[in-house]
Amino acid sequence: MLLQRVKPLARILAEGANQDQGLKRSLGPWALTAMGIGAIIGTGIFVLTGVASATRAGPSLTVSFVVAGVVSALAALCYAEVASKVPISGSAYTYTYATMGEFFAWIVGWGLVCEYALGASTVSVGWSGYFTNILQNLFHVTIPMQWQHSHWDPTPGIANLPAAGIILLITALLVKGTRESGTVNGIIVTIKVAVVLFFIAIGIGHINPANYHLAASPATGEGGFFPFGWEGMLGGAAFIFFAYIGFDAVSTTAEEAKNPGKDLPFGIIMSLVICTALYIVVVAILNGMVPFNQLNVPNPVAFALNQVGLTSAGLVISFGAIAGLTTVLLVMMYGQTRVFYAMSRDGLIPPMFVALHPTFRTPWISQIVFGLLIAAAGAFFPIGILGSLTNMGTLVAFVLVSCAVPLLRKNHPDFKGTFEVPFGPYVIPVLSAITALGLIFYLKVGNPTWWGIPVVWLWFVLWLLIGLAFYFSYGRHKSTVALEEAEGLAIRQPRVN
Repeated sequence: MLLQRVKPLARILAEGANQDQGLKRSLGPWALTAMGIGAIIGTGIFVLTGVASATRAGPSLTVSFVVAGVVSALAALCYAEVASKVPISGSAYTYTYATMGEFFAWIVGWGLVCEYALGASTVSVGWSGYFTNILQNLFHVTIPMQWQHSHWDPTPGIANLPAAGIILLITALLVKGTRESGTVNGIIVTIKVAVVLFFIAIGIGHINPANYHLAASPATGEGGFFPFGWEGMLGGAAFIFFAYIGFDAVSTTAEEAKNPGKDLPFGIIMSLVICTALYIVVVAILNGMVPFNQLNVPNPVAFALNQVGLTSAGLVISFGAIAGLTTVLLVMMYGQTRVFYAMSRDGLIPPMFVALHPTFRTPWISQIVFGLLIAAAGAFFPIGILGSLTNMGTLVAFVLVSCAVPLLRKNHPDFKGTFEVPFGPYVIPVLSAITALGLIFYLKVGNPTWWGIPVVWLWFVLWLLIGLAFYFSYGRHKSTVALEEAEGLAIRQPRVN
């Protein structure tokens, strides 16, 4: 019985078709693509590339990005199929509810909360670093160190106030509505991509090929292109996987897309292709400009330009990083509340999270509550813990969405979406699930352990146990499907065509 409670797909589609009470459809294909690019390009390229190169992969980080890109591409194909067939707010949570049942849907939804909420907290910490650097170097304004760092940072402080501040500003913007936030996002994405192309154009002329094959030493490992071996390269792929988080956020906008059947697959795949190409080129240039062991800094792209004497260009990149991280925050916080909107509509969490603002028609209570929680996490927790947990939540969701593809085809063979993964219902979904599990395994590289077990695994299990306790004490008894079963009103899964 635990695994048999499936939400009827016909009702899921009917909820999304309710234009009087549902969310406003205002997003076209290129708006969705811009949203995906806004979510993907940010922390990974502007912050984490340096740490990944210096501590895990070295110059082979270019291969790491290819590996992580392939894993994301396989998952993107699965997301595109289920999003075209189930164009409803809630992303992987809704897809799983329609195919694998309520129990697994709760696990996915709880994992997505981890991804979006803690991911936004992670990005806010990186945003704070660039912001304080610009204040100091350009305007000669210095925020006291105790208000730039949390207690757990290497440089201990009290709270990271800039990180909390940007979260609260984004929260206010999202309460106002998707049309306004979408316009701001489109402008900033254009600036950000221009800045990335600027770095490519400037940096390519300062590549030193010798940096790709440094001699072996305590600081450079075994030297060469793979200084930490293949395990280091795969560990780098697991670590910088954070750089690809975001394309799935496009699927959370299903109820606000003008033509979700066509626009969602386009937005998901196009944003991923564009960002993967940019990542590979930028990382190759970065490792060619500066020896990888010098890149363990919070601003590696600007740092590389400064090292070759292009200080003014480094300042331009810093502003681009601020723009990039801001759009990532925008999309992650947008996606998180849409997942809770879907879960609240299903009765799995309290009904206040489904309440829409009477004027803006946005889930404003959810946005404010989680804005405050995300701001607190960004202010008081270190970036390493936040980022690792974000990766775990995302990869778990990838595995279950991959499983949803063959189940959706089997249970609803009559329901044809506008996109289907090639090579049948098993090849790509199975590869997607296996490769995502592989990255979960390699998250252990470079992370601390307790009793021989990576801390990131233990913290995620704790998060999952808290979620399951809430599900069995509240959600399982309050869900709309459960109430129908109790009243004898549950119906067989209907045909959708």
